[in-house]
Amino acid sequence: MKVALLVVYFAVLIGIGLYCRRHATDVDGFVLGGRSVGPWLTAFAYGTSYFSAVVFVGYAGQFGWRYGIAATWAGIGNALIGSLMAWFILGRRTRIMSQHLDSATMPQFFGKRFGSNALKIGASIIIFIFMIPYTASLYNGLSRLFGMAFGINYSICILAMAVLTAIYVVAGGYMATAINDFIQGMVMLVGICAVIYAVLESKGGFMTALDGLARVTDESVATTPGIFASFFGPDPLNLLFVVILTSLGTWGLPQMVQKFYAIKNEQAIQKGTIISTMFAFVVAGGCYFLGGFGRLFSDQIDIKAFGFDSIIPTMLSGLSSGMIALVVILVLSASMSTLSSLVIASSSTLTIDLICGALVKNMSQARQVLLMRILIVVFIAISAVLALVQYTSSVNFIAQLMGISWGAMAGAFLAPFMFSLYSKKVTTASCWACFIFATALMTANMLIRPEFPAIMQSPINSGAIAMLAGMIIVPVVSAFTSAPDKDLVDSAFACYDKETTVPQSVALGKK
Repeated sequence: MKVALLVVYFAVLIGIGLYCRRHATDVDGFVLGGRSVGPWLTAFAYGTSYFSAVVFVGYAGQFGWRYGIAATWAGIGNALIGSLMAWFILGRRTRIMSQHLDSATMPQFFGKRFGSNALKIGASIIIFIFMIPYTASLYNGLSRLFGMAFGINYSICILAMAVLTAIYVVAGGYMATAINDFIQGMVMLVGICAVIYAVLESKGGFMTALDGLARVTDESVATTPGIFASFFGPDPLNLLFVVILTSLGTWGLPQMVQKFYAIKNEQAIQKGTIISTMFAFVVAGGCYFLGGFGRLFSDQIDIKAFGFDSIIPTMLSGLSSGMIALVVILVLSASMSTLSSLVIASSSTLTIDLICGALVKNMSQARQVLLMRILIVVFIAISAVLALVQYTSSVNFIAQLMGISWGAMAGAFLAPFMFSLYSKKVTTASCWACFIFATALMTANMLIRPEFPAIMQSPINSGAIAMLAGMIIVPVVSAFTSAPDKDLVDSAFACYDKETTVPQSVALGKK
């Protein structure tokens, strides 16, 4: 049954990729689906790119173990800050200005918004350095699950996932990814609900499981009775940093922001905001909620020997064969959807922002699309090799680099991007200051972590600080550096002043 479900699932993904080839004939179609993607596809593409096996297996297990049921706050933050507020604050303005500037990538947006080719190249280099290790991390959550369910070697799992993702992304581009993300999102919604129910039932139901969790003690963490079933858990401050990193980070990640470039119209943005938020509540909230009960299985888990990644697979190991098959497809869906989003962002950035124009002049649309398809294969191959190296040789530096990649990219781009959508006063120098600060901080955290203050030794805490610091750096540096060119800025913001006739149900007219 498990094998049959996987075969059907893979066949559907590849079929959709081949069907969507007609949408991927030019750069705009291949990268953005012709900027005509509806609310359901965009919202699910946003959500499935957001939540991968890293969240379901890694973060849910790790933070659930550390903070108990309070880890659910991370999922709530993902829904309210990472989805609702991100769509509300960034969605509409990103869609309008990115089309006005004819930009298909975040570096291209920076280059045209500030009239700086150097800024575009700088942003591209940051993405290139930190995106590939991030893609490799997506394979990590699959190893134990596939071993538990099928007894299949991890190397085969990696190769299968890489090949299948490459086929449908190369064939159909963004539109194929969006449609497959919708299907994968439905699997994730059904899967997480079913898994939570099955796991809690195995412990006597929700109230019995919660009572059992309240009886768990760990004096190395806290001596307060019932701390793991409490509202804020044993360490509220570090939990807050987790919420900030995993929620606010989406505002500055290229593969997430790019979803707003492609959405169809105003009504699609409004509907997509609601759909995306509800999706995050169920999937992210469900993942962290499930992980919060991990300590009920402490008699079966050896954290020192097998790490936090063993928690969720251990919790699921006692489920039925059909439920395990659903879990495998759930985690596979989460990983493949995020992987496809990352490689499209990486290949489009390298093609449009570094190669086309900077290295090769006057490259045709057809050649750009061909080059992006080639680079997608290259990026997937590199990420697969990195994952294999980490697995076979137990090299830890790759995993460490995964942890800082989110903080480096979001810390570098979040504040400059958001402020540039709203303010005419943002300067090129402030963008550079944010780029340099975030990447330097996260790189130093990896190389000389013991020298950092205790609160900043965690890559999660440093990443959150990098994002928040950008909110101060951009306005302060902009106030003390040369003002941007007025004509350039006025031209960029002219898109907001353009008059558009809409139905009265959308906007009330004057009497």
